Amino acid sequence: MNLFFPVVCEACNNVLVDNELVVCTKCRHDLPVTNFHFNDADNVKKVVYGRVKLVQATALLHFSKRGVVQQMLHNLKYRGHQDISGFLGRWLGAELKTIEAYKQVDVVVPVPLYKTKLWQRGYNQVEQFGKAIAEALSVDYNDSVLIKTKSTKTKVFEGRLSRWSDDGAVFAISDTQSLRGKHILLVDDIITTGATVEACATELLKIDNIKLSLATMAIAD
Repeated sequence: MNLFFPVVCEACNNVLVDNELVVCTKCRHDLPVTNFHFNDADNVKKVVYGRVKLVQATALLHFSKRGVVQQMLHNLKYRGHQDISGFLGRWLGAELKTIEAYKQVDVVVPVPLYKTKLWQRGYNQVEQFGKAIAEALSVDYNDSVLIKTKSTKTKVFEGRLSRWSDDGAVFAISDTQSLRGKHILLVDDIITTGATVEACATELLKIDNIKLSLATMAIAD
């Protein structure tokens, strides 16, 4: 089977060998990790500074245009390679569970897809990422409280104002009771201008007495 349908690295497309999963050993070590959560860096918080108050915020990888991380996220979002989501979630989850600040999280909530986009794609690319992190932290995963109310286009490299004018106020919450007093970890694939995070936070902060943190697969350079 591997002769005719070889399993290849999601980063470099070379054939994987025994005991390699999703990415090859070389790419695993060469991927541009941020280490923000280990270094207590505020790089992710700065993206939404003055708009969203985050307790903790991190991103696993640096994203650059036409870079290897873009290749991986493209495979995840548009080629059905959902194993990338779980791979990155297990990686980041294993690191977050060693950090005291992230042990305070009560529930993981993914940024949702609009129902039409979910039907077309067949999956939310953040789902396995979020579930893996939730499992690592031994907390609940809740994908029903936050919903997307209209479809928007992905515009990774557009300016902050344009992005916000398109993505603002497209989310809603289904209830304000189940997560009262909880520390929510919002998860997404990539943070660029912070518009999506701000829109989600605007709704989540309608829930009484919550704390909000953020974890993403990547941050755009």
